[in-house]
Amino acid sequence: MEILSYEEAYAELKKIASEIEQESVSVDVLAEKVKRASELITLCQSKLKATEKDVMTIIQQMETKPTP
Repeated sequence: MEILSYEEAYAELKKIASEIEQESVSVDVLAEKVKRASELITLCQSKLKATEKDVMTIIQQMETKPTP
């Protein structure tokens, strides 16, 4: 699987959603687009969870450091 940034994955996901909403996706490729959208959603969720974990770790470290 290719490595995409969150922004790239989100942009591709929005494009797929738009194509499906506008019904510009042929029936022959609809399943392929839905599968790709599912992969992109999983990627975005993973990146968001990792970022949330990193931010929480940083906040906890800031709270436990003694103030001068």
